[in-house]
Amino acid sequence: MNFKKLGYILGGLFLTLLPSSAAMTFPNINIGLQTANTPQDFTNGLQILIWLTILTLAPSILIMTTCFVRLVVVLALTRQALGAGNLPPNQVLTSLALILTFFIMAPTFNDINEQALQPYMNNQITQQVALDRGIQPIRKFMFKQTHEKELALFVRMGKIEKPKTQEDVPTYILLPAFILSELKTAFTIGFVVYLPFLVIDIVVSSVLVSMGMMFLPPSMIALPFKLIMFVMVDGWYLIVKSLVDSFVR
Repeated sequence: MNFKKLGYILGGLFLTLLPSSAAMTFPNINIGLQTANTPQDFTNGLQILIWLTILTLAPSILIMTTCFVRLVVVLALTRQALGAGNLPPNQVLTSLALILTFFIMAPTFNDINEQALQPYMNNQITQQVALDRGIQPIRKFMFKQTHEKELALFVRMGKIEKPKTQEDVPTYILLPAFILSELKTAFTIGFVVYLPFLVIDIVVSSVLVSMGMMFLPPSMIALPFKLIMFVMVDGWYLIVKSLVDSFVR
């Protein structure tokens, strides 16, 4: 799937997150300033404004509905556990998380493209049908990663009737539950990654104290040992493999 198709998918994804009653038509944009003399003119102008907002929110849409949150949090915790300052830089971690997001979400994006985008572009289905089909792969992915505890929390706070099936769960309930579940999973993985580095810090600190070298920063001595261990076990390979395998497919 090329980036042009991905752009169409991200653009339409915002609409699929809205309630079905909020669906709207895709506007035909003509540049010009004219007085809105009819309700239709006003509606078209409002649709253009909404679509400009969608373009602005596209990165947030990608973060909210995909695996990006878990990836970037775990990678950031790994860097902090290493204690190497700003290495790797934020741009590198974010880029790696984004590339892994495209890799993990490729089957989902392909389903949206095949089931909703291409039939709509070929005038085989209506816009509303395309939106209904397009949201299903995203909801399926989010349901697999969402914990029942978090989902029940937002169902209770939303004061809606207890859903009997997944189809009964509104997207605006599923979305915050998914994000909260991703944060919980990310910090759980981050804790496991942190443990071996914490052991090295404790051992180095104990050795320095026993030798009476209390004024020597333990982080300065521990950093080389952390790097050696991380390189010897092929740390980035293990972390990326664990992250990809952590997603239920």
